[in-house]
Amino acid sequence: MVCSKTIVRFWQRIVILLSAALICASCSTIGSVSYNPWQVISLPTEANLQDIAFTDNGQHGWVVGSEATLFETVDGGSNWKPIALDIDDTRSRFSAVSFSGSEGWIVGQPSVLLHTEDEGKSWTRIALSSQLPGSPSTIVAQGPNSAEMTTDVGAIYRTTDGGKNWKAVVQDSFGVVRNINRSEDGQYVAVSSKGNFYSVWKPGQNTWEPHNRNSSRRLQNMGFTKDGRLWMLARGGQIQFSDPSNPEGWGKPFFPDRKASWGLLDMAYRTDNEVWVAGGGGNLLCSLDGGKTWQKDREVEDVPANFYRIVFMGPERGFVIGANGTLLKYQGSAQAA
Repeated sequence: MVCSKTIVRFWQRIVILLSAALICASCSTIGSVSYNPWQVISLPTEANLQDIAFTDNGQHGWVVGSEATLFETVDGGSNWKPIALDIDDTRSRFSAVSFSGSEGWIVGQPSVLLHTEDEGKSWTRIALSSQLPGSPSTIVAQGPNSAEMTTDVGAIYRTTDGGKNWKAVVQDSFGVVRNINRSEDGQYVAVSSKGNFYSVWKPGQNTWEPHNRNSSRRLQNMGFTKDGRLWMLARGGQIQFSDPSNPEGWGKPFFPDRKASWGLLDMAYRTDNEVWVAGGGGNLLCSLDGGKTWQKDREVEDVPANFYRIVFMGPERGFVIGANGTLLKYQGSAQAA
């Protein structure tokens, strides 16, 4: 009897030790930032936020999202109020917003284009041609009556008359895109809907340049670094940068946290060296040396949402947006622990 109890206790200890080992094996191995620079802002919506932009007045901004969601701030992003627009379909998904001075644009699906000339006091809906390839995806305000718009099949259009007429700048679209990003000098990179290839367009070109992915991992997102290279996020938490000495080459892929099961969804530069990466499950990573080493911001892990986008309007102003009305506001520099 005593022997039987001893054996039971022995195996109980073995099970406990194995469970602890499994837990430790699934834990993140990445270090932590010593200071969390992000403040969680509460928005009264369950919509998935898609984009954010400010007027030349740095206190006046707008955030857009699914279900025709539109919020306005007049205090730099600390407080937001919902704005109701008179549109036909309240299920419309606003995917992008952009301002130049007091002039602003909102685009979305299906075929939504809104324009304001008074910082958003009033919005006018502009009809789009039924011949437009795809639905509007992104837009960039470029000065008085001028903007550049992309669609979800890779078409690129420009207007110089306030949206009355649009001129195509590429001959053909290349298929449904997962996402599309623009560099400061006007280049675009787009990832295909299945994540199996990407395409690059440079000003002056008539067509997109297609490229196969360089590994078996499907692409999640791509964009441009501060020095004009490409960054790539792939399934399984993989990050890769293009080779500065070889425009067609890529550096070695790496995983900031190999034991993480969540995906990486977006990347943004606060400064030339400080880089942030957003992911699923409330995950934020930071690199203070241009992507060589990484730390994790663990104080935002409890936010119950995927982080879709990171946007910096300058070194001191930035936002993370995501699912279920998630909005984080940048408050100060992160420091490595």
